[in-house]
Amino acid sequence: MNLREARALLAERGHVIGGTGVPGMRFADGTQYRIEIPSCEGPQVMAAVLSEALERGVNVDRVSQGSGVMMLTDREIEDMVELGVAHSVEVCLFLGPRGSWDIGGQAKVSAAVGGVARGNEMVAASLCDAFRAVELGVRSLLVGDLGVLELLGRLKKDGSLPPDLVLKTSVLMPLANGPTAALYERLGATSLNVSTDLPLSALAEIRAATTAPIDMYIEVPDDQGGHVRFYDVPEVVRIASPVYLKMGLRNAPNIYPSGLHLAATAEALGRERVRRAELVLRLLAEQEEDQ
Repeated sequence: MNLREARALLAERGHVIGGTGVPGMRFADGTQYRIEIPSCEGPQVMAAVLSEALERGVNVDRVSQGSGVMMLTDREIEDMVELGVAHSVEVCLFLGPRGSWDIGGQAKVSAAVGGVARGNEMVAASLCDAFRAVELGVRSLLVGDLGVLELLGRLKKDGSLPPDLVLKTSVLMPLANGPTAALYERLGATSLNVSTDLPLSALAEIRAATTAPIDMYIEVPDDQGGHVRFYDVPEVVRIASPVYLKMGLRNAPNIYPSGLHLAATAEALGRERVRRAELVLRLLAEQEEDQ
């Protein structure tokens, strides 16, 4: 088989190379994009984020946490859920433990395995995290392991977990093409975090392959590439909607796992992510005025 034949075979299976996405797809409320503030490592950080958002007129739709369910007390989780309800913000918590914190060495040299569950015991621990979070009111989980994703998808189907539970794939699960996006969705993913360095054409291919919302870092943490893509946002919204615009920070410390020893840093980073969102929203508004 030559490359031309391979392209034709791929197209026959619904994955055309290039393209312009699927225009017209939106969230249920009719919007094309939402704002996500990641690394919201507890109720104090979340409160700071919401305070900054109110002051700047930024509508935050989702906060996600990276240290993991196991790094939060019951009261902290409940406080985050209560803040989410009060402000209509989705609260997404990461499952753990994960490969980058385990005794193995591969994650020290390859970030691509940082989110894996090493061994069935770690899978079981991830399921414990999921059920604990759900029992405390969480309805959005951040998943970094393919097998854990598939199990959670099955548990939703058989009624063991709520049918409205969001299963959001982590940036630690590489997603760089349409077939992979379709696979993740079949396994149960309802929100897809794409690889951070994709050209717009690849983003359009992913949109064509899935109906799930796409999560995309607009500013990327240094350990995931460090890109700053503010001027790409209008085109990202056009070809990838419905899309979560995710505000990471370049030139910022890695605070995982967070805690009281990093509280001031975590809050400052959260507030700056909101400021970054304000900058991106200005560009979007400017583009809408030009149309």
